Amino acid sequence: MKHSISRRALLKRLSLTAGVGAAVPLRPVRAAQPARLDVNDPAAVKVSYILEASHLDKKLHPNYVPGSTCENCLLLQDKPGYTYRPCSLFPGKLVKISGWCTSWTAQV
Repeated sequence: MKHSISRRALLKRLSLTAGVGAAVPLRPVRAAQPARLDVNDPAAVKVSYILEASHLDKKLHPNYVPGSTCENCLLLQDKPGYTYRPCSLFPGKLVKISGWCTSWTAQV
């Protein structure tokens, strides 16, 4: 049995398909941003992570190197230009580039 469709029915189906296609946005799906590291997170507390290296108590951290921040630490990942970036010390979390912790390692 031959199944045929009229030209009018074909045009209706095509216009319906085009209308549905136009209604569905074609935006790329963004991956969820990792969470920012909280200074009260147990891993952050363990290494004395702070959000602003300029507020560091130098008496508590005598090994602090003046000018050291997460931004110039070897453990910081990703491209420059972001205020928060991934750190290999805290998988799945972002650290503030102006922050500091006792695991700071100079870039080579």
